[in-house]
Amino acid sequence: MKRREFIAGIAGAAAWPFAARAQQVSVPVVGFLNTASPEPFAHLIAAFSLGLNEAGFVEGTNLEIEYRWGAGHYDRMPVLAADLVRRQVDVIAAFSPPAALAAKAATASIPIVITSGDDPVKLGLIASLARPGGNITGVSLFTVALGGKRHELLRKFMPAATAIGVLINPESGNAQPDIEDARGPLPYLAGKFRL
Repeated sequence: MKRREFIAGIAGAAAWPFAARAQQVSVPVVGFLNTASPEPFAHLIAAFSLGLNEAGFVEGTNLEIEYRWGAGHYDRMPVLAADLVRRQVDVIAAFSPPAALAAKAATASIPIVITSGDDPVKLGLIASLARPGGNITGVSLFTVALGGKRHELLRKFMPAATAIGVLINPESGNAQPDIEDARGPLPYLAGKFRL
């Protein structure tokens, strides 16, 4: 072997780790935005991580998560959302209406996944439940808004029905449906039952 070929081979071998690092694919970064503090939400963060793991994403391995907590200071949400946008995260997970509104105001291009206990249409987050539009998707826990859809599905599967009964748990303030919104053409038999 000639001296030049030997030196070129050694130089190539020395440069290989640098070239390999330069060719590594960057891992996706999730921006996590919440108005609260992390301590009360430890169980939800664990569930969030478990869901990501089940989808094949492991924090620190093939995924990074940038956590931003408002610690009850809703006025901090716009600054925290803007920070995630500057960080160029791949997606923002916004876990409250103020967090979702701040994320929406901060970016129209980064996908935003929300959970909302309020009506996301009335909040101005999305155009409609059926067609949210824009860069926002997610889960609405605002089940009252689904009353009309439930009625539509019942009519489809039970076209001969003449009445529909609605059971309401009076102890749950989150589950009080708006009967008028869901009424449709059939009478409702609304009742409250204690278990």
